[in-house]
Amino acid sequence: MTDQAPDPVAVKAFLMQLQSEICAGLENLDGARFIRDAWEKESGGGGISRVLEGGQVFEKAGVNFSHVFGSKLPGSATARNPELAGRGFQAMGVSLVIHPHNPYVPTSHANIRFFIAESESAEPIWWFGGGFDLTPYYGFREDTVHWHRSARDICAPFGDAVYPKLKKWCDDYFYLPHRDEQRGVGGLFYDDLNEWGFERSFDFTRRVGQGFLNQYLPIVERRRETPFGEREKQFQLYRRGRYVEFNLIHDRGTMFGLQSGGRTESILMSLPPQVSWRYNWQPEPGTAEAELYEVYLKPQDWAEK
Repeated sequence: MTDQAPDPVAVKAFLMQLQSEICAGLENLDGARFIRDAWEKESGGGGISRVLEGGQVFEKAGVNFSHVFGSKLPGSATARNPELAGRGFQAMGVSLVIHPHNPYVPTSHANIRFFIAESESAEPIWWFGGGFDLTPYYGFREDTVHWHRSARDICAPFGDAVYPKLKKWCDDYFYLPHRDEQRGVGGLFYDDLNEWGFERSFDFTRRVGQGFLNQYLPIVERRRETPFGEREKQFQLYRRGRYVEFNLIHDRGTMFGLQSGGRTESILMSLPPQVSWRYNWQPEPGTAEAELYEVYLKPQDWAEK
């Protein structure tokens, strides 16, 4: 039996529903509400940006849906895939970033995307991509193990090799070479997923998207009332600087969005509302801040702890 042909309409419907479900879950925990900002792109497509600011738990949370299309791909896409040159394309996805108030609650990011390039004379080229990662400011073994075991459970029905591969891919991707640092404790990352065929690839992508809240919200609930002071807040702001550096220097999604004429306000929604940089700052030995660098920013097999 042949696999189902790619179905962008079904993918778009899922992504829009996923955006609504994630926003509802975050609103239920925080009590604040997302604002909704629909936009259109002159050259084709548009999206819905949903942003929560100044909540009880979340200083800023953004959950974006976008669906853009055009007759020519930007250089960020054709450089990696020269066979796409000259094809029309559709790119759609949900991307979210959550920046909590409390430094003991980690920042988190997730992204689910689908891409298809078509021409009249050849079969379409398509793939799924996405994943999620966790960026704590203070490390907790319980939280990190839960995060990675949940990721492993999502991957398990698709084969034993999937989680280790996507876990390593995430570690490799969310790395700042100019700092020689990991951005956080990782999670899952995948791109160019089409070798399973459309139905199975779409099924996996649905599980990744729908699993995010089940992984993240229990961590938020455990840490949201932890007392903190100015020291912890300043360290959070300092570490947020690494988040900004990665997104503006290394993130392929940011580059694709800007080069394809995407909506700048939505693309840069991922940046935190407050951040700081300190010259050549180093954590004091034996502190919780030093432990983040020495233990939690070192890739390891947390799911087996």
